[in-house]
Amino acid sequence: MSSVTETGPFRAAIFDMDGLLVDSEPLWHEAEVEVLGALGVPIARDDPRRTKGIFVREVTRYWYDRFPWDGPSTDDVAARIVDRVTGLIAERGQLQPGVDKAIALCRDHGLVLAVASSSERRLISFVLRRFGLAAHFALVHSAEEEEYGKPHPAVFLTTAKLLGVAPDRCLVWEDAPAGVVAAKAARMACVAVPAPDERDAPAFAIADAVLSSLEEADEDLWRRLVSERADPAWGGAEIC
Repeated sequence: MSSVTETGPFRAAIFDMDGLLVDSEPLWHEAEVEVLGALGVPIARDDPRRTKGIFVREVTRYWYDRFPWDGPSTDDVAARIVDRVTGLIAERGQLQPGVDKAIALCRDHGLVLAVASSSERRLISFVLRRFGLAAHFALVHSAEEEEYGKPHPAVFLTTAKLLGVAPDRCLVWEDAPAGVVAAKAARMACVAVPAPDERDAPAFAIADAVLSSLEEADEDLWRRLVSERADPAWGGAEIC
């Protein structure tokens, strides 16, 4: 893929998927409760999702280390979870409010768009097709293709490399603490859109802006991000 030649502080926008584009985090938790619960892992439906934003194979290893089960491997269990999440999204998945606004904002400013997700590629592809988003994104990259998932920055750094864009010219859109940490470790700007019950997570303090919803993705936000990038002391969060 050839390098992007647009001028300006940002040349690429990299979007997370689960929880950011599609309201799938509750569905992930539901799938984990069903699949892991059947193996004796004591996850309750009203427990917080401790592994949000982490690659699914790392999730199953996390739980196996704490509550080992007999039978299927952790990779097999991860595949079962992804299958169940896919089914749940097909049944009742919904886009997050403001997805169209965030995409339009980035496209209007000449950015090339990509998805970099902790989900497996097959689930990413399904979601983008299911909601008619595939045409907006020049590139899709999954943490399954990296040695380490988020909060390691590898998935973002590889995405930038494949786009031909320097990491410090990338603007990441994330909802999970692990994703924010990964983006900032990659030296990228980051807009965070946390779930209400996670808004006080310490990781969001290092985001460049924190929104209540993608509905707040507007020209005022863009001007703030551009102004922050021009500031020698670039960094820190602005709560919107």
